[in-house]
Amino acid sequence: MQSDDHPGVIGPPPLIYLSALGLAVLLDFLVYRVPTTLAPEWRQLGAAGLAAAALPLLVGALGGFRRAGTRAEPWKPSTAIVRTGVYGFTRNPMYLAMSLMYLALGLLLDSGVALLLFGPLLLVIQRGVIEREERYLEQKFGKAYVSYKSAVRRWL
Repeated sequence: MQSDDHPGVIGPPPLIYLSALGLAVLLDFLVYRVPTTLAPEWRQLGAAGLAAAALPLLVGALGGFRRAGTRAEPWKPSTAIVRTGVYGFTRNPMYLAMSLMYLALGLLLDSGVALLLFGPLLLVIQRGVIEREERYLEQKFGKAYVSYKSAVRRWL
C-alpha cells in the first residue's frame, strides 16, 4: 500500500545535485572545456571554505531531524517541524549544504560548466523539491508551518 503522506518531490535531492554535477563534468571534459580561470590555489581555498561551511549545516540539519524524531528524506512522511539549531536561520540547511558542496566540487574540478549550471540546478531544486515540500508541510502542519515559514528565511 502506497502512502500519500509525502511532498512528492521529483527525486532525491542528493541525486539531483550529483546528476547536475555529473552532467557538467561530462559536458566540460568531453564536449567543450570551460575552465574557471581561477588559479589552482584559489580554487582549492574556495572549495575548502565552501566545504567547511557545508559540513556543520549538514550535520546540524541531520541532528535536528534525529532529535525531532522525524525523517530527513523528503520522499517520506514528516512527523514534526524542526525549528531549532540551523533551522533557526534557514529553512533549507541541507539544500544550502548540498549547494555549497556542489560549488566546492565544481571549483575543485575547475569546471566552468558546473558553475554555469548552478543557477538552473537551483531552479530545479526550488520548483521540484522545495516548493513541493513547502506545500506539503503547510497542508500537514497548517499555521505552525506558516508561522515558521514567515519567521525564517528559505536560504539565508
